[in-house]
Amino acid sequence: MNPVYTLLFILPFGTVFFVYLYGAFVHSRRRGKAWPRSRTVFGIVGVLMAVVSATGPLAHLAHADFRFHMGTHLILGMLSPLLIHSARPFTLIFRTLSIQNARRLVRFLKTRYIRTLHHPVTASLLNIGGMWVLYTTRLWEMMHQHAFFYLLIHLHIFLAGYVYTASLLQLEPSPDRYRFSFRAAVLVLSLAAHQILAKFIYAHPPGEVPTDLAEAGGMLMYYGGDVIDLVIIIVLCRRWYQTLQPRKKLPSCQPALKS
Repeated sequence: MNPVYTLLFILPFGTVFFVYLYGAFVHSRRRGKAWPRSRTVFGIVGVLMAVVSATGPLAHLAHADFRFHMGTHLILGMLSPLLIHSARPFTLIFRTLSIQNARRLVRFLKTRYIRTLHHPVTASLLNIGGMWVLYTTRLWEMMHQHAFFYLLIHLHIFLAGYVYTASLLQLEPSPDRYRFSFRAAVLVLSLAAHQILAKFIYAHPPGEVPTDLAEAGGMLMYYGGDVIDLVIIIVLCRRWYQTLQPRKKLPSCQPALKS
C-alpha cells in the first residue's frame, strides 16, 4: 500500500488506541473507578491486530498469496471487531464524558441513520453482502490495482464487521434492543451465507487467483470463520441465558418480628 494510504489507515486506529488508553488508565483513576484490565487487553490486541493485518509484511504476503489474504480478512473483519467490541469502547466513552456531552452522544446514536445501520439485518447485509460483492465482481481486481480502493475496502471490512458484531451481541448501550431470538435467527442466516460464499470461492476463484490457492483460501474462510463464529454464538447464548435467570432477592432490611 502507498505510504500515504497506510498512514490514513493507521491514523483512525491509532487515535482510538490512545483515546481508549487515556480513558482506561488516566481518566478512570481520576474518578476512582478502575476499568477492567481484561477489556483493556481486548482493546489493545484488537486494534493491533487490525493494523497489522492490513499493513506491513502481512499485507504484502496477502497481496501475493490468497491464503494470507483470507487470513488477514478473517482477522480484520471478524476477530478484531469481536475483540474491540468486547473492550466496550462506547461504555468507556460514556463513563469519561460529561453529562451534557453524553446526552449529545445518546441523541446521535438514536438518529434514524445510526438505528438503521445498527439493525442486525442491515449490518449483516453490509458485512456478508459486501464480501459477496468483493469476491464475485471486478472489485477484487480493482482493489489490487488501486491503493485507494484497497484502503476503502479494508476500512469497510473492519467497520462492517464491527457493526455486525455489535448489532448481534449488543454488549454496550445500543439505540435499539432486539430480542435474542431475532438476533440468533439473523446470525444463523448470515453464517449460512458466509459458508456458501466460502464454497463458492473454492469452486470459482476470484480474478486470476490460482485454483490451489483459492481452494486453500476457501477452506480457511470456511473453517477459520467457524472458530470465530463459535465464540460469537457462545457469547450470545451466555447473555441470553443470563437474562432468563431469575434475579436474586435482596435480604430484607426489616428486623424479624418476635413471636
